[in-house]
Amino acid sequence: MHTIDRIAGATLSLFALWVIWESRQLPLGTFRVPGPAFMPALLASLLLTFGVLIAATGGYAERFRSLRWNELPHATAILIVCVFSALALERVGYRLTVFFVLVFLVKVVEKRGWLITAIFAVALAFGSFFLFYTLLRVPLPLGPLGI
Repeated sequence: MHTIDRIAGATLSLFALWVIWESRQLPLGTFRVPGPAFMPALLASLLLTFGVLIAATGGYAERFRSLRWNELPHATAILIVCVFSALALERVGYRLTVFFVLVFLVKVVEKRGWLITAIFAVALAFGSFFLFYTLLRVPLPLGPLGI
């Protein structure tokens, strides 16, 4: 009975267990004074709970063999963008990384026009930077050009 939901729930549960296992190396802290492992462990616990629920109730979902891989190109593009973001964020800076990621996703993956792509990428890259860096005072990488 390998259904899509059971495989997804089991995968999420295994990932959550791995995060909990890795979080044990950091101090958990308390509810009032949380340590660096507090949020990852809390979120992984929630993910584990929901993963188990999905796997337990997924008996009526479609069989895994009936799954069509039509969205594989989109998933691959998103995975590539995630790897690029992780590698480029410190080197290029937040604004340029987000701008390049959005241009790629909107123009190449979603095949939208250049005007909408440019407006969306500039507004989100610079708007989110202003919100987090200026208003909320979250330190974000500026990159070598200060951008």
